[in-house]
Amino acid sequence: MFYVRKMTEEDLQYAVQLTDTKGWNLVEEDFKFMLNLEPEGCFLLLDDSTRIGIIASISLGKIGWFGNLIIEKKHQRKGAGSILVHRVTDYLTSRNVEVVGLYSYVDAVPFYERLGFKYDSDFIILEGKASTSVVEASVKAVKAEDFHNIIDYDSSCLNASRKKLLEAIFHNANNLCYSSIEDGQVLGYIMAKVYDGWAEAGPLICDRKRGDVAISLLRTVLNRLEGSNVSFYVPKKESTILNFLKKSGINERFHVARMFLKPISLKDCIYIAESLERG
Repeated sequence: MFYVRKMTEEDLQYAVQLTDTKGWNLVEEDFKFMLNLEPEGCFLLLDDSTRIGIIASISLGKIGWFGNLIIEKKHQRKGAGSILVHRVTDYLTSRNVEVVGLYSYVDAVPFYERLGFKYDSDFIILEGKASTSVVEASVKAVKAEDFHNIIDYDSSCLNASRKKLLEAIFHNANNLCYSSIEDGQVLGYIMAKVYDGWAEAGPLICDRKRGDVAISLLRTVLNRLEGSNVSFYVPKKESTILNFLKKSGINERFHVARMFLKPISLKDCIYIAESLERG
């Protein structure tokens, strides 16, 4: 009999082993980060007392996300995945989330469509080794006393607050955060989570009319991450960013589909996702 319970730190090794079957290269620190952000929103599925699946979520004001949905192969096609999706959407609704989003591998899109999710847009995942690039004077490292401006700018673009997520990234001394400011106004910012020898660049948000600012932010991060492997999650429509990254040696790996359970209204900003788990 299937049973859902909250994930605990005792389950982290199992979660890593399960994601290893998909080649996702997650480590226990990744799941600790998820648990610290949303301790009530990460779940395991059990068959009697045997762990057979996982899912993780985060509530960010009006918007919630979930990811890392995996069911052990021998238990697939028995309704197990649907049970976890319903549990996590119920949880997010209880947190006053109005719109639930996810990034789906292409072959999983029909599964999520059957659960009511609608296709929104395509994202391209790119990876490569960062190299030295020109750093422009207009881009500066964000100081702690000014970080509230980044949170406010991000919220104005997404119509939701990612404060707890952005603060968790910013307060890790290994990570990066840069912004471009003109006449006292934020034009865009970028963050990167930095690990041992690799990094995830994102989120990036920038005014739609200032693609030059987005490129300047990307150049700065590539310069700071020189020699490290770095990944990006970029909307397919952002051709300027995609062309720049490919010319910089960052190559396309695969596509995913962004999907939402209900329609969403977002300001038209240049956008790179923070991760495939948290939008």
